[in-house]
Amino acid sequence: MQYRRLGGSGLKLSALSLGTWLTAGARLGRGEMRELVALAWDHGVNFFDSAENYAHGEAERVLGDVVADLRLPRDGFCVSSKVCFGSAAQPRPTQAGLSRKHVRDACHDALRRLRVDYLDLFFCHRPDPDTPVAETVRAMDDLVRQGKVLYWGTSEWPATLIREAFDVARAHHLAPPTMEQPQYNLLHRERVELEYASLYAECGLGTTVWSPLAFGLLSGKYDAGIPEGSRMARPDAPGRLDSPDGQARLARARRFSAVAAELGVAPAPLAIAWCLGNPHVSSVILGASRPDQLVENLGALELAGRFDEPVWRRLEAVVG
Repeated sequence: MQYRRLGGSGLKLSALSLGTWLTAGARLGRGEMRELVALAWDHGVNFFDSAENYAHGEAERVLGDVVADLRLPRDGFCVSSKVCFGSAAQPRPTQAGLSRKHVRDACHDALRRLRVDYLDLFFCHRPDPDTPVAETVRAMDDLVRQGKVLYWGTSEWPATLIREAFDVARAHHLAPPTMEQPQYNLLHRERVELEYASLYAECGLGTTVWSPLAFGLLSGKYDAGIPEGSRMARPDAPGRLDSPDGQARLARARRFSAVAAELGVAPAPLAIAWCLGNPHVSSVILGASRPDQLVENLGALELAGRFDEPVWRRLEAVVG
């Protein structure tokens, strides 16, 4: 495994991490997640990502039970949660958002579900237009000072709001955000590479990126159509493929798969390896539902060092 600093902090995360969105507590029970977490740990993964709203809190409960059952040393792994959407199916006004109250309550609930004394990383899952940024910054600073959160950050925030949070923190000597968790893959690059460009050096921003396979498009599983029972077959699937835009993205993904075949490698780990090539990526979050799938994707580390710059530029060119 390779370990990278989380932005300008001293925390080192595994370059590949394991997420729980759409898996733990939803498709996978404790036994299946235990196998995946143990496998990831044995391969050097030290960061496990979750959120209050994943399976309405059940993802965190399952992850917490699994980590406790495996007896992983608390000083050897990092765990995250996210706050904004709430864990209830239909949250009341004080059960969601980024108010001081919900940020505090969500942290305590996550600690209980994950069965830990502190969160290594705590993300503001989305911006909250109803709460001043300064209030959220102060709430996070409270948790940091209390030792309940070590590092806090954002997920899918525009650069203007991230900078505002930094400015508030610096002006009042509060703990600033350390990291952002954006979507990043060959089909979705602008925010990480352009919008956040000035924040890396100026603010020491790190990133833990999600969806390196573009919701599975870059895995090759949709090249011949939409398999029954797959994520894209669901009516609520993100980025539906039955639209003109969806068909255009699918065409780009098919071109990517064709180059992967020429190189003699599976498309999924190749797409993940491309993400690892960005020096501003602290960790790439993997989503896996089977051990063989996780092992294949962990192979991205080897691919990242196998190919030279012309190969990566070619991949970028074929997806447009």
